[in-house]
Amino acid sequence: MTTAYRNPVLDADWSDPDVVRVGDDFYLTASSFGRAPGLPLLHSRDLVSWTLVGHALERLEPEARFASPRHDCGVWAPSLRHHDDRFWIFWGDPDQGIFQINAPEIRGPWTRPHLVKEGRGLIDPCPLWDDTTGEAYLVHAWAKSRSGIRNRLTGHRMHPDGTSLLDAGKVIVDGDRIPGWFTLEGPKLYRHDGWFWILAPAGGVATGWQGALRSREFFGPYQERIVLEQRDTDVNGPHQGGWVRTRGGEDWFLHFQQRGAYGRVVHLQPMRWGDDGWPVLGDEGAPVAEHPRPGLPAQPPAAPATDDDFPGGRFGRQWQWTANPGEGWATQHSGDGLRLACVRSGDAHDLRRLPHVLTQRLPGKPCVVDVGLRLDGAGPGARAGLVVLGDAFGWIGLERGADGAARLVHRFAEAVADRERDAAPARPAPDGRARLRIEIGAAARCRFSYDVGAGFVPSGPVFAATPWRWVGALLGLFAAAPEGPGHAGAATFSQFRITAQ
Repeated sequence: MTTAYRNPVLDADWSDPDVVRVGDDFYLTASSFGRAPGLPLLHSRDLVSWTLVGHALERLEPEARFASPRHDCGVWAPSLRHHDDRFWIFWGDPDQGIFQINAPEIRGPWTRPHLVKEGRGLIDPCPLWDDTTGEAYLVHAWAKSRSGIRNRLTGHRMHPDGTSLLDAGKVIVDGDRIPGWFTLEGPKLYRHDGWFWILAPAGGVATGWQGALRSREFFGPYQERIVLEQRDTDVNGPHQGGWVRTRGGEDWFLHFQQRGAYGRVVHLQPMRWGDDGWPVLGDEGAPVAEHPRPGLPAQPPAAPATDDDFPGGRFGRQWQWTANPGEGWATQHSGDGLRLACVRSGDAHDLRRLPHVLTQRLPGKPCVVDVGLRLDGAGPGARAGLVVLGDAFGWIGLERGADGAARLVHRFAEAVADRERDAAPARPAPDGRARLRIEIGAAARCRFSYDVGAGFVPSGPVFAATPWRWVGALLGLFAAAPEGPGHAGAATFSQFRITAQ
């Protein structure tokens, strides 16, 4: 076991992370926006190696609102806490308000979402139960796109059972009154050394900094300080995250960095309290690329799963639908392989609009992605494939022609296009089978290839993966068909693999 770790510790889009320790275990959750299931739950014993143990939110509510993709809506910036022998997650849906769920164990069962505060533009909530007084509080930020307000943090007294707020709220930090600060958001609320502390980023996701604010009283006034910024490192805009203390008393801070198509990757920073009582993050306020590991028992290297053989037709925890799932999209069976129905849709020409795309995060390092595919769909236009999905998308797979023959097709759509077009000429796939591959290189540049029995053949030009507005690009598997009568058939995927280059 090495004595040092390197950042990022989670090299994929685990956006807006928050962390809590319970005993010797650390747990982390992150934004999941409009994908289902939502609110991923990760576990670690050493703060460096993390595994995905489940999701806290099976379906987004109200269900009808999320029956179709809403990639930049849904679950924004959750806070994870442990109080009164229960786990609690609060998050903001920018179009509905602040929600809360809780559970006796990290794997559940989790309660159904409860709306704590209704309103548009309410985001980034964080609760605090003050063990010294028995009081409970909540702080949240604002999304200007929905409310016209930003750069402010609003505080409330909260009922100790976490179900309601006890006042109308008050602006406790106005970022417009702090010289040079803008887009103050993502607050995490703590009690330490007799102070109320808010750790919150400002300055924008790509170029900002991490701030600390403190007050003797919850409602202020607050003093502020920048405690982590890029300086001469390559970690642009070290952004929001959470503070956690080990059982041995070490302090650490997990935060994200925006990396374009790769999304928001997670860094681990050492943290200490200075002689003046303020937190010092990283290397005297600059992010570290490498650092001695936390003083915790050595653990085997681990990371969230990516590969999948789909035993019995079931898919692993790493997969999420692009909306609430529908009946019959995936079929369980006695063998291996993911069997997806070729769901008929008027949007089959634009994968960004389909709810039945099964996705996982794009890895942050160069890799090769490949999967086997058999197209059983007999209906003309039935198709299935492997996709890189963002504002623009590219996919390679099989399609059934009007004559019933299967063809290898490779298509893409630019961000401004409303439908896909061919990236390469169609090729015969006589057995209706193919092995599909994407080589993902530096800057998320993707090279597609296929094997229909004679070895892998490159296909089309390089495709540069793109993010959504706040979401990194996704890898996806799908089966679809144009609108029409009757069942369009199915597709079976096998041996999904991601191999580091």
